[in-house]
Amino acid sequence: MKLGKRGKIVLVTILGAVLLGGIWLFEGDLPAAEVDARYVSPASQFLSLPNGARVHYRDEGNHEAPVVVLLHGSNASLHTWEPWVTRLGDDWRVVTLDLPGHGLTGRVPDDNYSMAAFIDTVDAVVDHLGIQTFVLGGNSMGGGVTWHYALEHPARVQGMLLVDAVGLWSWREQKGPPRGEGSPVAFRLLGQSWFRGIARNIDPKPLIKQGLRASFFDPATVDDAMVQRYYDLAMRSGSRAATLARFEGFRRAADAPEPDLAALTQPALVMWGEHDALIPVAVGERFAEVLPNARLVVYPDAGHIPMEELPDRSASDARAFLEQVHAAREAFP
Repeated sequence: MKLGKRGKIVLVTILGAVLLGGIWLFEGDLPAAEVDARYVSPASQFLSLPNGARVHYRDEGNHEAPVVVLLHGSNASLHTWEPWVTRLGDDWRVVTLDLPGHGLTGRVPDDNYSMAAFIDTVDAVVDHLGIQTFVLGGNSMGGGVTWHYALEHPARVQGMLLVDAVGLWSWREQKGPPRGEGSPVAFRLLGQSWFRGIARNIDPKPLIKQGLRASFFDPATVDDAMVQRYYDLAMRSGSRAATLARFEGFRRAADAPEPDLAALTQPALVMWGEHDALIPVAVGERFAEVLPNARLVVYPDAGHIPMEELPDRSASDARAFLEQVHAAREAFP
C-alpha cells in the first residue's frame, strides 16, 4: 500500500499517539444491553438465526407497497438509511438491517463475516418477512453485498441501487484521489498487521471522528451525535473483535475468482459522490460501463455517503428509479 506524504504524516501521528498515550488509550467494551437500550427504536425487531446470531432489522413504511431493502456500509449501521426511510416510506415498504458484526446485530457466535454470511443474513430477513421480490440497495460494503446477492438470487432482485458501492478487487487501482490521502485513517490502519494486534483494546473515538469527516464532502455534516452513535456501536461488546475478523476475511477474499457483472441484467441506479475519498467515482463509471442496464448519477457536492449528506436529492433520485422499476414490472409482470 503506497501512501502520499500527508498519509504518512497522519499514520506517524496516530502511531505516536498509540505509543505515547499508553494506558489511557485502552478502553473496554460497552455492555451490549446498555448500547441496545440507547439505540433500539420502536421500529426495531430482532430475528434469531440457526447459528445463534440475533439480527437487528426494521420493517417500515407502507406495507401495501413494493419493497426496497437497504444495506449499510462497513462499520456503519441501519441508521445510515433513516433519511431515505423518512422520504420514501409513504410509498414504499423499506426494510433495513444491521449486517453481522455491525450495529445491534453485533458479533455473531461463529464469527462468520464473509460475503456468503451477509447474503444468507439478507435472505433470512426477507424470508422471515415473506418478501419474495424487491429492489436491493446498498452503500459502500453494502453495495458490494447488493450485487453479490443479485448474482446469487437474480430472480428475487428487481433492481439495484448502488450507492458509492464496493466493486471488483481488480478495480481498486482506478484513477481518482489516492487512497491514503483523504480516506479514513482507521481503514488504512486496519490493513496493517501491527495495528490489528492492538485494535481490539484501543479507544477508537479519534479514528471514528476522522473517518466520518473524511467520508463527507462537507465535514460539518458530522455532528457530535453521529460520532457518539458510531462510537457506541463500535464499542458494543464484541464489535471490535468482529471488525478485526471481518477485515481478515476481506484480505482472504481478494484472491477469489471475480464474477461476471455483465450477468446482472436488472435495472441499476449507480449513485456516487464526486468527492468520495474512499471509492473514487471512476469505480462508479466502471459499474455504469459493465452493468448492461445501469445509469450513473454523480453528486458534485457529496462524498462517500450521499444518502446522509444530500438526503433530499438522493432520495428523490432513488424514488424516480423505484417508480420506473415498479412501472416496468406492472407492464411486464
